[in-house]
Amino acid sequence: MRIVLVGPPGAGKGTQAAFLAKNLSIPHISTGDLFRANISQNTELGRRAKAFMDAGDLVPDEITIGMAKDRMEQPDAEKGFLLDGFPRNVSQAEALDVMLQAAGMKLDAVLDLEVEEDEVVKRIAGRRICRNDSAHVFHVVYAAPETEGVCDKCGGELYQRDDDSEATVRTRLEVYHTQTEPIIDYYKAQGLLVTIPALGEVADVTQRAMDALKK
Repeated sequence: MRIVLVGPPGAGKGTQAAFLAKNLSIPHISTGDLFRANISQNTELGRRAKAFMDAGDLVPDEITIGMAKDRMEQPDAEKGFLLDGFPRNVSQAEALDVMLQAAGMKLDAVLDLEVEEDEVVKRIAGRRICRNDSAHVFHVVYAAPETEGVCDKCGGELYQRDDDSEATVRTRLEVYHTQTEPIIDYYKAQGLLVTIPALGEVADVTQRAMDALKK
């Protein structure tokens, strides 16, 4: 299957992508992984992307599209893939259509993880990270530490990252609404969109997505 996963920040795309890709036996292709791989391997696209990133500029669509194309042409993606974070706007969605058509392929579904905006803010703004080990992550509502502000695992101080503040989260949501949300209508017009309620346990959300794909 060839699937695109969309949804606002905090919808759980990364978590769901990993589970779905495993259940469907297809590679999980995320934009973040593409950038990290190309930069660490010092590819031409990676060098071009890094130059923009080092300057604090957005990486142009053509570079992101090129990285995605290279990854989708790898042998493990021959029978399908799950795209997470790409396409990020309508221009990228159109470019993806062109790439797939040229290869005689098409998307099977676009899964839209649906979460209310206030829930997104609560999920992200409630995260607390340990200063000693960033792998120790807590949440003031969903996974609170035994002692407020103290890591259960090592006793380190828990803090809120700047990009997890409510103001920053709402800014990220505005960017999502402006740049990425239009692809929902784009794919709905193609009859590919499947909306998945993303509230509840991770396994329950995964099962909803799998059930929807079977239909």
